[in-house]
Amino acid sequence: MKIRFYKFLAKLAARLHSFSYKMCSKLAIKAEKGLHPKHRLMRYHQFFIDNILPTDKVLDIGCGNGDLSYDLAQKAKAVSGIDISEPSIKKAKTAHKRDNLNFITEDATSYDFGVQFDVIVLSNVLEHIGDRVEFLIKVKSLAPKILIRVPMLNRDWLTLYKKELGVEYRLDKTHRIEYTLHAFKEELQNANLHLEEYSFQFGEMWSVVKRKV
Repeated sequence: MKIRFYKFLAKLAARLHSFSYKMCSKLAIKAEKGLHPKHRLMRYHQFFIDNILPTDKVLDIGCGNGDLSYDLAQKAKAVSGIDISEPSIKKAKTAHKRDNLNFITEDATSYDFGVQFDVIVLSNVLEHIGDRVEFLIKVKSLAPKILIRVPMLNRDWLTLYKKELGVEYRLDKTHRIEYTLHAFKEELQNANLHLEEYSFQFGEMWSVVKRKV
C-alpha cells in the first residue's frame, strides 16, 4: 500500500517537475527578449562553426529564424538556409542579410538546389521527423558531411524514470524521438552513414557524420 502511495507521489512530483521546466523556459524566453537562454549558455553555434571551412558551401536544413545560418555565413564561403515554415523564413530574411547567405522556403528532400554542398547542418531537426532514415538517405546526396545535433533520452535519470512512470518526458511534445547513442547509430547505419565523432553536451549529442564510401 505504501509503495503504491509513494509511486503516486513520485508521478505527481514528476509532472510538477515537467510543468515547472516548461514554465521556466517560457519565462526565461520573455526575460531574454524572445531568445531562449540555452542558446547563449550552450554556445552550440560554435560547434558548427568549428566544423566548417572558409571554402565550404553549407546547407542549413530546418534553419528556423536563421540565427545559426547567419553565424555560419561569417565563416563559410556560402550558406543556404532552408525551412518549410514560411513565417520563419520571412523572419530570417528580415533579420539576417549577407551577400553569401540566402534563405529558401521549401522541403529540403524535394527541392532542386542546382548545386552540391560541402556540409549539411541539422541542428535539432531529426527528432521532429517521422521517417528519419528515409530523410537522411535523401539529403545525404547533397553533401558528403553532415553536422547533427539531437537531444538525448538518457540525459539524466529523471527523464528515464518519467518514461517508466508514463509521465511526459520529452523536452518538446513535437519530438518523434529523443535518442540513445545506440538508436542514433542504428539510424545512421540504416542510412549508410558513418558516425565519425561525437560528444555529449547539455544532454545533447553533437556529431560529425559522413557518407560511407
